Amino acid sequence: MGLHNTYYRNAVVTGACGGFGQALARELIASGASVALVGMNRPLLEALAALAPERCAVYQPDVSDASAMQAMAADWMARHGAPDLVIANAGVAGGFETGMAEDLAVMRRMLEINLLGVATTFHPFLQRMLSSAQPAALVGVASVAGWRGMPGNGAYCASKAGLIAYLQSLRAELRPTALTVHTVSPGYLRTALTAGNRFAMPGLMEPDAAARALLRGVQQGREHIVLPRRVGWLSRALSLLPARLHDRILLGQPRKPRAGQAGATPIPGLVSEQKASE
Repeated sequence: MGLHNTYYRNAVVTGACGGFGQALARELIASGASVALVGMNRPLLEALAALAPERCAVYQPDVSDASAMQAMAADWMARHGAPDLVIANAGVAGGFETGMAEDLAVMRRMLEINLLGVATTFHPFLQRMLSSAQPAALVGVASVAGWRGMPGNGAYCASKAGLIAYLQSLRAELRPTALTVHTVSPGYLRTALTAGNRFAMPGLMEPDAAARALLRGVQQGREHIVLPRRVGWLSRALSLLPARLHDRILLGQPRKPRAGQAGATPIPGLVSEQKASE
């Protein structure tokens, strides 16, 4: 059952052209909200905006570019006012090997998008949301991969672990206000980010179901939302194992494709270390 009743009136969704982002946008649009659709694929974003042209706008900034995000926020708030929901969903994933020089650029770009991009998403809205004194929510999409490092996935795990810590800090700072902070930790969602995975994905969840669960959880005031919950239980159970045994189990799994390998997902704005130094 959808959330097509009184819900958030004004939402911002980054990564709105990914599978999860599209599902979130569709659910919010169907509920009657005005939605700022932020992403890199204009045709997909425009198709979403066509569902409610009078309530949607399309933006294509680099989420790690603070000036571009401030311009986006200023335009949206001039049209629709301060949002009561901001979902920082934009993210990239990919395998990583410290010994490969070209992968250092992958790590830098992943941290820029997955970690810095959340702060640059929240920043331009924060003061207006606080000054409204109305209940509102900031949502950061992290991952269960941020709970523990995994072989061949160091950049992604580090970016999501950093995000979880950042959201904890922000939540503590905003306790005295009407603005809440929510950490979402998906396991495996059936999206382009997992399409190239060559390992088992327990609890694989459809993005539409995940979007509804996220929005319900935020509406219910849950500060930590795991999608699906059983993946969180499995991850916690594995964490009880001795570290050497835990690592041995993970080392036996196929690794996520690195940038440039078959099945790897694109990383927007990725520049190799060699080119960056020229």
